[in-house]
Amino acid sequence: MEFAEFIKTPMVDKVVLRRPYTEPLEGTLCITGHHLIISSRGETQEEVWLLHKNVDNVEKKLAGSSGTLTLKCKDFQLMLLEIPTVDDCLNVASSVEQLSHIDNINLAYPFFFRPMFDIIEDGWQAYTADSEFSRLINTSDDWRICHRNKNFELCPSYPRALVVPKSIDDETLIRVAQFRYLGRFPVLSYYHKENTMVILRSSQPLTGPNSRRCKEDEKLVNATLGIGKRGYIIDTRNAGLAKMAQAKGGGVEPEHHYPQWRRIHQSIERYHVQHESLIKMMEACSDTNASMDKWLSKIESSGWFGTIKDILTCGCVVAQCIDKEAASVLVHGSEGLDTTLQVTSLAQVILDPDCRTVRGFEALIEREWVQAGHPFADRCSKSAYAVTKTRNESPVFMIFLDCVWQIWQQFPCSFEFNQQFLVTLFQHAYASQFGTFMCNNEFERQKHDLPNKTVSLWSYINRPEVLQTYMNSLYEPNMAVIWPSVAPQSLLLWPLYQRNLLDQRPQEEAWEEIIKIKERDQELKSRVVRLRRTLAALEKEAIDTGLIAHAAQLPPSTQS
Repeated sequence: MEFAEFIKTPMVDKVVLRRPYTEPLEGTLCITGHHLIISSRGETQEEVWLLHKNVDNVEKKLAGSSGTLTLKCKDFQLMLLEIPTVDDCLNVASSVEQLSHIDNINLAYPFFFRPMFDIIEDGWQAYTADSEFSRLINTSDDWRICHRNKNFELCPSYPRALVVPKSIDDETLIRVAQFRYLGRFPVLSYYHKENTMVILRSSQPLTGPNSRRCKEDEKLVNATLGIGKRGYIIDTRNAGLAKMAQAKGGGVEPEHHYPQWRRIHQSIERYHVQHESLIKMMEACSDTNASMDKWLSKIESSGWFGTIKDILTCGCVVAQCIDKEAASVLVHGSEGLDTTLQVTSLAQVILDPDCRTVRGFEALIEREWVQAGHPFADRCSKSAYAVTKTRNESPVFMIFLDCVWQIWQQFPCSFEFNQQFLVTLFQHAYASQFGTFMCNNEFERQKHDLPNKTVSLWSYINRPEVLQTYMNSLYEPNMAVIWPSVAPQSLLLWPLYQRNLLDQRPQEEAWEEIIKIKERDQELKSRVVRLRRTLAALEKEAIDTGLIAHAAQLPPSTQS
């Protein structure tokens, strides 16, 4: 298959590009295998590049002899193209629609991307299981790295290296994997160094309607607790869904077989409901004719903030079990691929100050999302504007980033990174020149040899000149656990969703002014410190000089 098959009109002149709060750009439109490029030829030469992969929906509007295309992007950008002729308009629309929906992964842009920068650090090797294990658990002798899944035989959606209790051998893990849905048996997610409590994650047990039992699973789960210790099983389904799942072969851990554990249901909407919520929320955000009351009603009825609140609440419950009650936690829903990862990741942001740094947050994304098997290829294949019959897409990762942003705006000085860092991660999850978020799990990434054939996003972000653009100038390291509010007045609409309706420049200018004030304040503090040091040196010199002069006037017998 060649890209040329889809490109009916590779170049069109006199095209006008219109974007919100940006001057119109007139120039030549070019269509390549991966990009739509608009370049002006005036005095101020400008180019706009758009990955076909980023296009979620194409709307055509014909008027007389010309046409207009509205490109609705997965990152919520809107681009309007005014094309001089109807034929060119239809041809461009057809090309973009086909090129944005190519399913052949070998034709994806990351395989063709050649970086124009030197790779200082290989992002594919930045957060390996061994390095993360030694960093997270450098004081405990109760855990080990298991390589039994090196050929992805135990669980295809798990990475090759997993952290499990040292007392559990590989043969036991084989039986436990058979008892857990999709083979996703309980593995270590987080180790709290302050009190040695842990967060585990897994999928649901396959107890079924006959309450099937697995002693090996009970042994593994109980092995994470010490003598006399207790734990909590946080099920992200409501009791009704869990009971329905049991009737179909899934289920929950019977408390009489797991006596040291107490089960708590913290209901979070399933991934397909989260996608429907996104569609409704974006429809509300795009309704510019609605009154304030009607607009607020549509936002509320979308269920978006309800989901945000539920995930934040569940993350706080997990963090409270670890920090306040000194109890370990096992988190799971049905598959352990979506809401489970939202909760375990968010709990770590709340508990661990390292996860609020740039590199710590990158490690969290790698550990809890990329390596943990979140199906990015399925979930991020479409966004809010696409018309599709498939049910695999969902903004699961985006909602997690939204939750982090909610905490960020409540504790703006406790995060090393700024909000643009979160936006960048969101954008690259949906369309990117890097391979980090490609495929659904490590098995697929190894199958397509991504570490050798593509560049990691972390290789780009961690370059000093790029990294500084994501640094939060207000950052003051906060080593304490932070507890976000989930009250309705504390949750805000992320400006990301209204980037086409609200001019973001005033907010950006306000942040720039805050940063300047912070820098001036720091400079003043530095000057005060320097002045104090200078005065102290002068005082010391004056004292020393006075003592020397005084000593010179004493009789020789007293100077010694």
